[in-house]
Amino acid sequence: MLESPQEPQIEVISSASALAELAAPWDELVSEMRRPSPFLLNSWLVEWWRHYGESRSLSVVVARRGGRLVAALPLYIRRQLGLRVAEFVGGTECAPLADLLLAPGESDETAAAVGGRAADAGDFVNLFGLSGDSRLVSAFPAETFHLVERLEAPVLDLSSGWEAVYETRLSSKARANRRRRRRQLEALGTVEVELARTRDELERDLEDAFSVYQLRWRGRRATSGFATPKGRAFYRAALRQLADRDMARLLTLRLDGRGIAFCLYLQLGRTLYGVTMAFDPALGRFGPGSEILLSTLESAAGEGIERAEFLGAAAEHKQRLTSRVDPVYQVLGLAGTARGRAAANAMVAGIELRRRAKRSKTARGLYYRLPRIRSLPKLSSDRRHER
Repeated sequence: MLESPQEPQIEVISSASALAELAAPWDELVSEMRRPSPFLLNSWLVEWWRHYGESRSLSVVVARRGGRLVAALPLYIRRQLGLRVAEFVGGTECAPLADLLLAPGESDETAAAVGGRAADAGDFVNLFGLSGDSRLVSAFPAETFHLVERLEAPVLDLSSGWEAVYETRLSSKARANRRRRRRQLEALGTVEVELARTRDELERDLEDAFSVYQLRWRGRRATSGFATPKGRAFYRAALRQLADRDMARLLTLRLDGRGIAFCLYLQLGRTLYGVTMAFDPALGRFGPGSEILLSTLESAAGEGIERAEFLGAAAEHKQRLTSRVDPVYQVLGLAGTARGRAAANAMVAGIELRRRAKRSKTARGLYYRLPRIRSLPKLSSDRRHER
């Protein structure tokens, strides 16, 4: 008689040092995801926790079979209005495409066992960033959670090469307009595009990127970590780690040596993942934002990148470069208590209410006419993630 396969052993990791010890097998699971995310790499998560974990409880659920890591769910617990809420390590900004990590051959039963332990840890889960084919979502009955589409997450297919993409995605008028604005910019001084990928290069050019970001968002509510001292410290630390693995890229558009636009992205396999970009608004009429985006895609395609994940909302400047959208979702539910179930239902109702308000002509008019309304803080579950 054949022996039944050994049941996975499940445990909860509560310290950053224990999480860091799993780096090699953890990153192997990331590489085996259906839609791999560099934002789930072990070093990225560890650095995020070291910078943002204060007043939160790490609750990373892992499963081992025969001593081998076969599943992992990177969560933390935070208290909100007396409830214990489970969220992804990385929060709503730094963990796009987050999901349960599952080794090939592992079943939904393993996924459900890991997810069930996570659900037991709090009153409900609030998980932002899941893809449409999430292993975690598929492991639970649909009635146990709410699945809410939150971001369009546009994708560009670069497999045909940059020249073909450039010719088909941009009209002749758009290409001519780009050349014209580039000539106008060059009339002001020397224009260069600089690529940073080593530790030293990134540390140098990141400071310029932070400065440009501050110019772009001055007087407006920015959601990126680029806007805060803690966030900038996190990006410095995390990008140093990824630079050692040649996964980080920062392109800077310079005018007489001064940074006027940048695009920061990560590479994993043959895919580009956008982090953030910005430009100096004083030079907006010359199209520096469009120029750095196109330069980024050209540079990435030159390295063999075949897919660009823009990840954020399908903003106007991305639409002409979008082959399709692969939406990002938020999961609310898997409630362990009646209070948790009520809270999850209330959050879903609040999301839908805000959506209806934004579709209203009157509400849109108020939103754009009154800066003080736009600057009011929003719940973390309703971040727009303009990348």
